[in-house]
Amino acid sequence: MNLPQELKYTKDHEWVKIEDGVATIGITEFAQRELGDIVYVEVETVGDTIAAGEVFGTVEAVKTVSDLFMPLEGEILEFNDELESSPELVNESPYEEGWMIKVKISGDLPDDLLTAEEYGELIGA
Repeated sequence: MNLPQELKYTKDHEWVKIEDGVATIGITEFAQRELGDIVYVEVETVGDTIAAGEVFGTVEAVKTVSDLFMPLEGEILEFNDELESSPELVNESPYEEGWMIKVKISGDLPDDLLTAEEYGELIGA
């Protein structure tokens, strides 16, 4: 299983890449495999400041809909518009083209973000 070392992970199976106070967030390879073929990603919270642990959107697969949980507090700056016409990018490239949102971080980073090793242990990789 691909778990890029430079990323942080959550117990809800999101990944976080932090650069210059901006976090790029998506779901992990494990999460997209568990969900199956993703057919729709909905994020209607662009411009909103969301607290860590709150729902920022949903991802819809063929057989299920799953909430997306905010891993840290911040203002949602951008949604990956490519996902509107090509939601399968989440399956094909979860850590690259399949990113979901960019967030301006406010406040401290949560203590419960996991390293790649810790996340690997969580999912049994």
